[in-house]
Amino acid sequence: MPANYIREFVDGTVDPKVRGFLHLPETPNGDGLVMSHGAGSSAVAPLLVALSETFSANGFTMLRCDLPYRQSRSFGPPGPGDAARDRAGLKNALAALRKMASGHLFLGGHSYGGRQSSMLCAEEPEIVSGLLLLSYPLHPPRRPEQQRTQHLPDLRTPTLFVQGTRDPFGSIAEMERTLKMIPAKTKLLVVEGAGHDLGFKGKVNREELRQRVLSEFIHFLGVSS
Repeated sequence: MPANYIREFVDGTVDPKVRGFLHLPETPNGDGLVMSHGAGSSAVAPLLVALSETFSANGFTMLRCDLPYRQSRSFGPPGPGDAARDRAGLKNALAALRKMASGHLFLGGHSYGGRQSSMLCAEEPEIVSGLLLLSYPLHPPRRPEQQRTQHLPDLRTPTLFVQGTRDPFGSIAEMERTLKMIPAKTKLLVVEGAGHDLGFKGKVNREELRQRVLSEFIHFLGVSS
């Protein structure tokens, strides 16, 4: 088996069903990570693919999944009533991954996917051992008064945030203030010059970025690669 064997994955025995792509490492470290996408994207987002490949090559069993709203429609953002079902989909994805990973389970996501992941952990603090939040959507662009932080004082899961210095959804200064609201252990990894896509549509060194995220994640959460 190659170091990063990938196959499509579907579990239709649960509702919402789990649909995505499974990355199986040649030498598993026992840990698993579920990754989800942003509001206008899907499980094939270049950022998710790159990070899943890198983490899998270092022993993590990875499941990057389409959230339930994306399974229902192939384009467009989630609707106002989708969030609870999307969190239920993440919970089902974790249950599916648990059958393949005997060690720690982690949860992560880009933008909307990351926000729903953090909300699930605020609701169920013991569901995973740690969070990886990429470009957390602190507020809509140019609307800093519309903070998406109501659940964060209840977040007790260790969380690594990765944020670009040009992200219109939340500046570094805003993120630093926000982290003070969270009772859990947190860390902010700053990506210079990156926007909301963390440079995966721009000129940021992608290889360097994915290795930085992996290294910080392993160090921050104390897991083995």
